[in-house]
Amino acid sequence: MKKFLLALFLFGTFGVQAQNLTQEEMQAQIASLTEEVNTLQQKSNTWDKFTQAMPKISGYVMGRYMYNGDESTFRLRRVRVSVAGDLTPKLDYKFQAELSSFKLLDAYFNYKPFDQLKIKAGQFKVPFTIENTDYTPTKMILMDHPMVLDRLVGTSEEIGDTMLKTAGRELGIDLHGAFFEGMLKYDVAVFNGAGLNVTDNNKSKDVVARLMLTPVKGLTISGSYYWGEFGDMYYARERFAVGAVYDCKHFLVRAEYIGAKTGLEGQYDVINVDQEGWYALAGWRINEKWMMAARYDTFTEDTEARSATEQVNYTFGVAWKPYKFIRLQANYVHEDRMQGFGHRNVGMVQATLSF
Repeated sequence: MKKFLLALFLFGTFGVQAQNLTQEEMQAQIASLTEEVNTLQQKSNTWDKFTQAMPKISGYVMGRYMYNGDESTFRLRRVRVSVAGDLTPKLDYKFQAELSSFKLLDAYFNYKPFDQLKIKAGQFKVPFTIENTDYTPTKMILMDHPMVLDRLVGTSEEIGDTMLKTAGRELGIDLHGAFFEGMLKYDVAVFNGAGLNVTDNNKSKDVVARLMLTPVKGLTISGSYYWGEFGDMYYARERFAVGAVYDCKHFLVRAEYIGAKTGLEGQYDVINVDQEGWYALAGWRINEKWMMAARYDTFTEDTEARSATEQVNYTFGVAWKPYKFIRLQANYVHEDRMQGFGHRNVGMVQATLSF
């Protein structure tokens, strides 16, 4: 298209002068102009290739105010910078860091010899559940993940006597791909399972498998399984999840269930506790700038003591995106059956600036 417009301009200019030229002079002028167009097009193609190969720098700053009756505070929730790009058509990379309290979150290379087989190596999101990988903080309708994702997928995951804060990421290798034009996707991954940017803390490796089926546009059904052992005491870290999402132009409905067996440090010995939780979310895109959502989510710390360890949250939120790089959100959360608290009401507002 660029070549056509440039040629049109040059030949148009030439046409004004052509009235006083002989046929031989006209042919020479045309050949000269054609050569000039080709030279300019080659320079343009070279520049395009250069800019495409350059790393793409992006990021966002997320600030929040929260009030819950006992606490009133501002917080710099996230400050993230990402560098990503393509080294070749079959090899891409990404590095992402959290700057508010420095952590290297993502650092991986992704080799893509075929659509059906790709290899990702480094530190990246664990392919477990739909929300952990497909709904990043800038895409999330509500401000926070549901409790079950926080507690069982590494955001605030207690194993043994350790509280892991991995933001859903680990160090490892993931074989992944898609069949039938993306209708069926799979992941099979192996991780250290010890946390962000650290060596493994035992001799075993954590294994993750996930299948995602998209039978019709907008509808995805997912099943995930995670098996691992944590620390020198080999605490159990087993999880399984099933879920589905329907995301179309105006409506979003998503629900997932996660069950787990988690090893904890008991008074005299290691104990294995069965845990579970689920959430259901519905959202309505009013227009390109406004969206509303509501979510019910629950998490049980110990299924054998459900009445004493279960919490239920009801969350309502609205998001407004007045400009491409600005997003404003407001959430109300009613926390019920909290251990030692009974219930609590939480109000939050959040602003995100992307670049």
